[in-house]
Amino acid sequence: MESFYALALGYLLGSIPFGLILTNLLGEGNLRQIGSGNIGATNVLRTGNKGLAAATLLLDAGKGFLAVLIVRGFVDGCRIQDFLACWIGNQLYSALPNSVLHSLQHGPTSFYVPLAIIGVLLGHCFPVWLKFRGGKGVATMLGVGFGLDWRIGLIQVAVWLIAARITRVSSVGGMASAFSAPVAAAALLSTMGDGLDVMIWLLLYIPALLAAALLVVWQHRENLARLRAGTEPRIGQKSK
Repeated sequence: MESFYALALGYLLGSIPFGLILTNLLGEGNLRQIGSGNIGATNVLRTGNKGLAAATLLLDAGKGFLAVLIVRGFVDGCRIQDFLACWIGNQLYSALPNSVLHSLQHGPTSFYVPLAIIGVLLGHCFPVWLKFRGGKGVATMLGVGFGLDWRIGLIQVAVWLIAARITRVSSVGGMASAFSAPVAAAALLSTMGDGLDVMIWLLLYIPALLAAALLVVWQHRENLARLRAGTEPRIGQKSK
């Protein structure tokens, strides 16, 4: 039951389609009929409203960030560099219903974080409210990285910007950013704490990040087909 709560909390957070909600609220049209029809920030940008696209990016990233923090909020012994994240997570966690709170308090916390990661990505990519047709998960994956360790998040941002700048292809930047998360976590492994912490990262968190990155790539399968055909739009070029 505890595992179900962690997975469900992540899924429900991830399934909030902020891009679709914002474009409808602000009268920017039906996002499903614009560009690729995707609900993410890249497609929101095709409305011409850069502020709305930025808001979508931040909110989608926030879903991943909060999913991790809610579950991590009751972890004892947070390191000093995680103080803010742990404090925010504790506030969010204390607001959960008593039944959920009791259940999560009596289980192996370390197992819940990977479930929250997978849950929030599944929710974003396959929201039940949209007939399981959601986004591609890049921004949500970015939020997950920041929720786990701010250094991972910064590396994801850097890789995203560098790859997109070099290739001038947004999808390449997004996929590279997603895969940089498990790579960054592995590179930082020796700084993640004592022996038990390292084992938790090695056996639980990094595999979860890798699985999430593979899901992001799967969601880009049409982009990959266009890349092979040489028809993938460049940044600044309108989608065909």
